[in-house]
Amino acid sequence: MLIPADDGPAIVACNTCRHSKDAQNDADGQRGGALLVAALRAMQQADPRYAGIAVQEMPCLFSCTEFCSVHVRAPGKLGYVLGRFTPDEEAATALLDYAVLHAASEHGRVPFKEWPKGVKGHFICRTPPAGFVAQ
Repeated sequence: MLIPADDGPAIVACNTCRHSKDAQNDADGQRGGALLVAALRAMQQADPRYAGIAVQEMPCLFSCTEFCSVHVRAPGKLGYVLGRFTPDEEAATALLDYAVLHAASEHGRVPFKEWPKGVKGHFICRTPPAGFVAQ
């Protein structure tokens, strides 16, 4: 079943992701994905720079081996699936910083030298926007 969501710039986080490679839940029994969603929302509310980035969630992005996965997307731009995050404020800030750069880019391509340190090494794949493929 599909649920309508805002079509603007967004981070779609898997709210059922594993906590880590070795653990489904943290010590309190919470999933890593739910913790990452909470961290993303907290950081978004704490900093007005992130007001233009929606934090959306859904169960399972089907990248289970890559725990704590998100999809960064915006209309008419390449999207990116990233994973292997520790579900904390540092990861949330890096993801939101990247999403701001992504939303401001022409086609979704952010130059590597501008990537926040916290997203480097976390990219899994890129996704073309509907009706396009990339060169």
